[in-house]
Amino acid sequence: MQAEMRTRMLRVGLLSGLALAAAPAHAFIAYVSNEKSNTVSVIDTESWAVTKTIKVGQRPRGIEFTRDGKFVMVAVGDDDTIQVIDAKTQAVVDTLPSGPDPELFTQDAAGKTLYVANENDNTVTVIDLEKRARLGDIQVGVEPEGMTVSPDGKILINTSETTNMAHFIDTASRQIVANVLVDARPRFAEFKHDASELWVSSEIGGTVSIVDPQKHEVIGKVNFEIPGLRKEAIQPVGIGMTKDDKTAFVALGPANRVAVVDTATRKVTKYLLVGQRVWHMAFTPDEKYLLTTNGVSNDVSVIDVAAQKVIKTIQVGELPWGITIAP
Repeated sequence: MQAEMRTRMLRVGLLSGLALAAAPAHAFIAYVSNEKSNTVSVIDTESWAVTKTIKVGQRPRGIEFTRDGKFVMVAVGDDDTIQVIDAKTQAVVDTLPSGPDPELFTQDAAGKTLYVANENDNTVTVIDLEKRARLGDIQVGVEPEGMTVSPDGKILINTSETTNMAHFIDTASRQIVANVLVDARPRFAEFKHDASELWVSSEIGGTVSIVDPQKHEVIGKVNFEIPGLRKEAIQPVGIGMTKDDKTAFVALGPANRVAVVDTATRKVTKYLLVGQRVWHMAFTPDEKYLLTTNGVSNDVSVIDVAAQKVIKTIQVGELPWGITIAP
């Protein structure tokens, strides 16, 4: 009887250990903008389930937490504004001014200034987040979209889809200091954390251009090739860079894959099959997981970063576009 009890206790202990190992070390909250259903899906990363659906304005796309984690900002393009969601109550509580058809935006490291790409009037709007006031506009190329700020906060990058450029903007003077020509239809820009390189995805060009931020020159490109797929089906959009800058993940749109890229060699080491029309992505703060939005299949794929493997699919709203995770 004692031997049987010891065996049973051992089995229970092993099962408990496995359960703990399978669960995320920390639970984080993700917010996903659903462009067609005009909603934001809230995902708990412990249960990997949608816990709430928030009704927002028309055509939500760009979405990001404020630096303090208290609010979520979402660009509702057809309403020409940025809506603010209280992360505690998960309800829309405020709006921010923007130009017509805001798409992507970024903020400075302090979380005091917001820069918004307005697709319809070819400007970047500058917003004081503390005062909720518009400070001015910066004229850029045609159809601005991609937005990021350099790690030192001195340079703002905007990509213009039709002009096919990455614009380097001095954040102090709010003047363009350089324009770098990249491949067709640039959608997203991401700095390495050490600021040594800027990566710009080109949806129609089918490449990621690597730009020297000091020389303002393209110094290399990442190319993609997937057996059985036509070249035009491979359309790079979102980019996620690991904190050590060694690995980049690139969403390839209708190719339904995320490319894993060795940043040293600039070569693809693996393609991960995800949902249909993968668009944007976000790491959990501990960088254990990478979540991607898949617009046509209306779901989110969860990638185990260390294993480089898709482990979960979560159904969300219609045409999921952007994603942000609580810091």
